[in-house]
Amino acid sequence: MERTVYPLAAVVGQAQLQQGLLLAAINPAVGGILLRGEKGTAKSTMVRALAALLPEIEVVRGCPYSCSALQGEDRCPDCARLFPSLDTRIRRTRLIELPLNATEDRVAGGIDFPRSLKTGRVVFAPGLLAAAHRGLLYVDEVNLLDDHIVDLILDAAASGENRIEREGISFRHPSRFILVGTMNPEEGELRPQLLDRFGLCLEIAGSHDPEERVTLMERREAFDHDPAAFLAQHQQQSDQLAHRIARGRALLPGVRVAAHLRSFIGELCRENNVAGHRADLVMEQAARALAALEGKLEVSVDHIRFVAPMVLIHRRRVAQPPPPPPPPEEQQDEQQDETPPEENQEERNEQPQEDPSEQEAQPPPPQEQQTSPDDQPDPGEQQEQEGRQPDAGREEAVFEIGATFKVKAISGAKDRVVRRGSGRRSRSRIAQKKGRYVKSALRPSDDLALDATLRAAAPFQRQRAGDDGLAVHLREQDLRSKIREKRIGNLLLFVVDASGSMGARGRMTASKGAVMSLLLDAYQKRDRVAMITFRKNEAAVNLPPTTSVDLAGKLLAEMPVGGRTPLSAGLVKCHEQVRNYLIKNPTAQPIVLFITDGKCNVALANGKPVEESLLLASALARDKRIRSIVVDTEEAGLVTFGLARRLAGAMEAQYFKIDDLKAQALVDIVRGNHP
Repeated sequence: MERTVYPLAAVVGQAQLQQGLLLAAINPAVGGILLRGEKGTAKSTMVRALAALLPEIEVVRGCPYSCSALQGEDRCPDCARLFPSLDTRIRRTRLIELPLNATEDRVAGGIDFPRSLKTGRVVFAPGLLAAAHRGLLYVDEVNLLDDHIVDLILDAAASGENRIEREGISFRHPSRFILVGTMNPEEGELRPQLLDRFGLCLEIAGSHDPEERVTLMERREAFDHDPAAFLAQHQQQSDQLAHRIARGRALLPGVRVAAHLRSFIGELCRENNVAGHRADLVMEQAARALAALEGKLEVSVDHIRFVAPMVLIHRRRVAQPPPPPPPPEEQQDEQQDETPPEENQEERNEQPQEDPSEQEAQPPPPQEQQTSPDDQPDPGEQQEQEGRQPDAGREEAVFEIGATFKVKAISGAKDRVVRRGSGRRSRSRIAQKKGRYVKSALRPSDDLALDATLRAAAPFQRQRAGDDGLAVHLREQDLRSKIREKRIGNLLLFVVDASGSMGARGRMTASKGAVMSLLLDAYQKRDRVAMITFRKNEAAVNLPPTTSVDLAGKLLAEMPVGGRTPLSAGLVKCHEQVRNYLIKNPTAQPIVLFITDGKCNVALANGKPVEESLLLASALARDKRIRSIVVDTEEAGLVTFGLARRLAGAMEAQYFKIDDLKAQALVDIVRGNHP
């Protein structure tokens, strides 16, 4: 039964989106269109409505690739062999919707198992890219797909063909389609490399006009009550849109772009600091499509100005001025020599007096900028003495959340453990028929690796020949199964220092900003999160493991700061939570993030607080399933103790300063490689 589709002409308040879809329909050479916007803004409705307006096409009867019989068209191997004796028929343009759980085999195509066993040769089974040829491919929530699936689709859209070279298959077929992807940025962004492959991009938002919102509700109610009557009411407008698409396609080959307008396009792209030249090519094609849509054969400046935002919005980069050159060494030496000793002494005297709460939590500053742990006095002893003072002088405070940023990639270590689950953070072998086929194995499974099975059986075919009608004879010892990989989510356990020393100089504001950035990243990667804070004399579980990142953010915003620093208690509570989680999920890979300056002045026993915390940190490092990260909140300056770095060393954890977490800090670091 054919699905009744809401008509494009009846959509309210999305004129720009309608225009962008018409451009992609007229000229697929723009490279597809990406619709980014909040949920409930008619993105999916308009894409399905566009497919209903596309003209009918002539296809070869029985061809799974919808080949054309016209001279000069690219065809599949079978149709190319039979050309020109091809039987054709007329049908509507297809809309192919890509499901979120689609595998690589289903998208690009794979081995046809039954036919391969009967014929004794590898037979190709077409995938969704074959079905989408000369049609419209709709990828809803494209940002939630695995990157390698998105790569397959975008490669086919750019090249116009789908090429398969794997599992004993060497095959190609035409795959030219109108690509439309939708995404909600709240669910996570696409990589810049993938974003750039979409020719056009539109930011979609709901209407703020009360009258339009009322009209929208009335039209939707009328459509749901009587779809046939509603379609008839808007049939004339729909026919006009369909006529404009057909006329635009017919005019497109004759549309010309003057030389001076190409210079204008190049200058626009240069001023917006776009990478590469894809933006120039797409802008020209989009301007030609707009001219054809308006029934004109010459591109004008107005056409280029209209399509420029669609082309540049996802490619525009902010040019960063180069950093000033460092002063010559001689000049630095002169400046240091000219500094009066009284000023240096004054700076050292002023620094510990900036915040009384920090003065209690930190030891007196050493005389050198950075001393080794063996040479300097043990700050734990001094803080322990100060920690025995009453908390009466410490007032609690709630700090706002600082600016968020995009964090660099954090993932669990890759191993050979087979897991179940979903998410987007750590790559793991998977126990389901999902993910990418990476190799084969002898283990029993219903996910048969036919290529490996045939290779194992090939040397024995002469001995096994029989009269059963099969070209290939298999035995149980020949069977091989697929090993697949995909990304899954992790547990992110945040252990946050909420003591009084964190409130000095905006440390907690910056720390909350870092935690919120990590929480947003966890939401996009589909992780579970938990939160522990330690202050005064104890550590508390503010949030047990949950998928509610919103709740974690609310607790973070309301988290008070003040009191002494029981780092040891935070380590013990962290170990309890991780141990309980691993008992329930033995194959899990929890990631523990300590946000602290490493200073502590409260011990659980009678020992020194710093030594006790390092001993507990070493115990936490014994479980290799746990990945630990220490985010050091201590400010750089004349006085630094490096206690958080010592904690990271004892915990065998990765060490970051807050600024190191930012993705922009990867200028001199290989992407995805952590120190």
